[in-house]
Parts: sequence; C-alpha cells; structure tokens
Amino acid sequence: MTDAPSIFWFRRDLRLTDNPALLAAIDDGVSSQVLPLFIVDPNLVSGAGLPRLGYLAQSLRALDESLGGNLHVIAGEPRKVLSQIVKAYDTTEVHVTGDFAPFGSARDADVEASGLKLIRTGSPYAISPGRVRKNDGTNYRVFTPFYNAWFQHSWRGPVGVAEANWIKPTKSERHFPKFIDDRLTPNVAGELAASQRFQRFLDGSIDRYHEHRDRPDLPGTSRLSANLRWGEIHPRTVLAPLNSSQGHTVFRKEIAWREFYADVLHHYPLTSREYYKPQFATMRYDEPGPKFDAWRSGVTGYPLVDAGMRQLIAEGWMHNRVRMVVASFLIKDLHIEWQFGARHFMKYLIDGDMASNSHGWQWVAGCGTDASPYYRIFNPVEQGKRFDPDGDYVRKYIPELRHIKGGAVHEPWLLAHDATSGYPTPIVDHSVERRESLGRLAEIK
Repeated sequence: MTDAPSIFWFRRDLRLTDNPALLAAIDDGVSSQVLPLFIVDPNLVSGAGLPRLGYLAQSLRALDESLGGNLHVIAGEPRKVLSQIVKAYDTTEVHVTGDFAPFGSARDADVEASGLKLIRTGSPYAISPGRVRKNDGTNYRVFTPFYNAWFQHSWRGPVGVAEANWIKPTKSERHFPKFIDDRLTPNVAGELAASQRFQRFLDGSIDRYHEHRDRPDLPGTSRLSANLRWGEIHPRTVLAPLNSSQGHTVFRKEIAWREFYADVLHHYPLTSREYYKPQFATMRYDEPGPKFDAWRSGVTGYPLVDAGMRQLIAEGWMHNRVRMVVASFLIKDLHIEWQFGARHFMKYLIDGDMASNSHGWQWVAGCGTDASPYYRIFNPVEQGKRFDPDGDYVRKYIPELRHIKGGAVHEPWLLAHDATSGYPTPIVDHSVERRESLGRLAEIK
C-alpha cells in the first residue's frame, strides 16, 4: 500500500462488479481512496464511428452515476494525461486491466516508456490471451481443440462489487464526450443494463439458444456483445451460472469463440488487417466501386443481405448469422477483399471488437483459422429461406417488400415487376459468381 490514493484507469472494463483490477487499486490506495479515470483518447475517437462513440458516451454516463458522479473524464493522449495526474497526486503507478489487443498494447507501451508504471490485474477475458497452450507450449490455431483446452483450464469465479472512497473530480476533469446517436435507445448501455439483459436471457431464451441463435427473426440471442466489448459485464460473470444443458453449452462456446479470436490476434497481431493465410493476398480481387456502394447501402437486390446492411446502419448492430451472409456476399459474390467490409463494420458496430471482427471476416473469407476454408460460399436466398422462413426479418428492415407475404419475400424477382415497389433487381447472379470465386481460388492453389 502506498501513502497516496490509487489511480484507476478505466478502458474496456466500464463496471464496478467483478473488476479485479479495480479491487487491486482499492487495496493499494491509502484509506481505500481511488481516483477513477477515463481518458478520451483522440486515436480512439478517430477510429470509431458515431454508433460506437454514442454507445461509449452513454456507458460513461452510466458508470459515472454508479460512482456517485466521481468519474474523471479527460480528453487527450494517455501518456500526457496520466503524467499530469500522477504528478498531481505524487505517485508513479496506475492500475489497469490488462489489454492484449495491438492498439492497447502499443498505447500501454508508450505510457510506460514515459516512466509510469502500469499495474495490470486481470483481463477482459475469462482466460487471458496467451495462457491456453498446447502441451508443446505453442498456441492453438483451430477452435475446437482450443475450446477443449480452454474449458479444461477453467477460470476463477466472479468477485464482488468495488466500494471505495472515490476522489472527486474538478470541473476541468469532467470532459464527457458529447457524442449522441439517435439510433440508441435510452439506458441501452452501462453495467446495470448489461446485468438486466443477461438476466432476461437466463430467464428466457438461453434454454433454446441452440435452436434459435441462427434465426434473425427471433429474439434468440443474448445481445450482450456490446456489453462484453466495453466490459460492462465480465465473461466470468456470464459463464458462472451456465450448466451443461445444450443451450447453455452452445452459448458457452460462443463466449469461447470471442476468447479464441483474442488469443489468435495476441499471437498474430498483424492479422487485424492482414491475411492470416498469406497466400490469399495473391488472389484476384475487384476494386470497390458501385457494387460495394450498393452493398453498404443495402440495395443489392438480395433481401437477406440488404436487410442486414440496413439493420447495421439503423441500429449499429447486426445478427451474427446475417453478418456471415453479408460478408460472404461481399467476398465471394462481389470479389472484394475482406478488409473493406471489416472497416465498414467497425465504423457502425457498437460491439466493434478488432479481434472478433477481423477474424470473423477472415473465417468467412476462408483465409482465417477455419479448417474448411474458401469453399464455403453462403447462398443468400437459401440462407434467408432457412433462417428467416416467414420473411419477418427482411420485412422489418426493407419497407419496399413489406407487402409480400411469407417466404416469397426472399425471391421478389419471381413476382410481377410492379409487386416489388421499386426494390432493385439482383446486382449479380449468385450461381455465376460462386463459380467465379472457385475459379479464382484455383488460380492460387
């Protein structure tokens, strides 16, 4: 314990419950005094779109309320902000949760290069990236063996709520970001919202999660992805009540996918933007143009693809099954490199996470960790018929097609021309582009 208050730097852990790093800061501060700090890093702001920034602003307000209005919010480069804070409070140490992503690791290295000491406790994951390894000490590159080892490794249980003597901020330390996104409903972000959302999931759809998770027309998922991304709830808290039933087991595996991709990115940081399998960089791709614009705007003429892209713009979120379909369409039907789609997703997604986003896209592109790669090409029509059988999801986001009943909405071009209310015809023929994709694959094999 020092003779000064502790400084706790919030990053991807915007909560008071099950926050080991915050508890360590409380134990380290004289009389349990803690200065809770969030830094609005200009590099963070410049790389994010309004949906993510609007969500962050709402989450910070929720965190501040739980801290009794004592959150210090300062805009600036972390190294400079922290240097000023530690000097004012006569310390050289700052408590943080470990960050394993490329950006976070580089930022922390820059802070420590200035002479400050970051005391790392815990991570945003149930098991920190790099800890689950094969018997020979190397990392896993395929999900299923990673999951088995991850599950066998296990994790600690959640810890309680942090209570401290919070240091009050001055007016100059209350620079809350003013990002407002009208797409976000009130009270959608924050620790309380996350806890309530998870409880509703436990009380409701988790038992049929294995049956409904791929149905965008049903409320079958947890919708916790943004809460986990910002650390409003810890994965250990989510994992703790799960049992061995089928729904719980499949949901546990979805948490493990998140941890697997974080582990892969930890070992191969360049894969945030570069190919996990380098040979795919030599494939022939088309330059983004009008077709890319049609994809981004949700006017490709393929209803499930367009509904997903419009949901992304409208809500800053998209159902995971639909994410795979729209990604496959961009890469396999339009022959555009995955990085263009990944950047578009990161601009809009409130749950935008570099590891999950980049490696999810590479999984679809066939250049990632998947053992059965490029030959998987999603048929957007068949995917719609299978996972949105009555067309309810499509009709929700495509008003031009709301008058078409049932599954016929997935093939509006089969109806009379005047029945589509101006909805575009398909910009490509899927069967033709599928053969083209396989032909381009053969060129690099």
